[in-house]
Amino acid sequence: MAKRSEPTTRTPAARRRTITRAAAAKVAKVLSPKAPANRIEKSAERRAAIVAAAMDEFVARGFAATRLDDIAKRAGVAKGTIYLHFKDKESMFEELIRTAVVPLIERLAAPPPITGPVRDVVERFVETFIREIVATPRGDIIRLIVAEGPRFPEIADFYFREVVSKGLAGMTALIQLAVNRGEIRQKELARYPQLLVAPAIVAVIWQSLFARHAPLDAIAMFRVHLDLIFGERRAS
Repeated sequence: MAKRSEPTTRTPAARRRTITRAAAAKVAKVLSPKAPANRIEKSAERRAAIVAAAMDEFVARGFAATRLDDIAKRAGVAKGTIYLHFKDKESMFEELIRTAVVPLIERLAAPPPITGPVRDVVERFVETFIREIVATPRGDIIRLIVAEGPRFPEIADFYFREVVSKGLAGMTALIQLAVNRGEIRQKELARYPQLLVAPAIVAVIWQSLFARHAPLDAIAMFRVHLDLIFGERRAS
């Protein structure tokens, strides 16, 4: 059997830099190419600092309790500077979702041509999701939506449109392909793609509530889950 690589450990600072770089890159794209380079860079740096500070505040205080004053203080900018980039707290949270989660989901929604087993594609995607989302501060974004979405349906609706609906569509297409190829026997699974990714959601919740009591190997759990759906892998 082929040897699988183990998940790598990244420091919180490194993970935050990944998110801020994504935010900064987005600013550079929307600003006029005729603007001076230093102006573009400074604006991108300020926006990235605001996004990073917003994430820290949302994680520490929750969506409801986070104030723009606290975000500005943590980012080292005036409160008025925030309004040059975001109209309100909700738009900042949406930016976090766009930069931290959406790119990963878009890769699922538009995968390259699949020539090998569908299981391999699903496994690679979910392992990436676990490493890049569940085991990082990005997972806190999902936990915040689960905890506060009922009180703030607009952010839950946004997350559904930008992440959940695209993820479900991608998984449904993969399941149907696997059914057509005979890799999955249970055809009804295409009606409930949530079942395929359920362990990833369990891992998100478990990580925040119970990991200190009983650490969970989310990737190993997911492989067992895939054995139940696709059948156990044969030794090569």
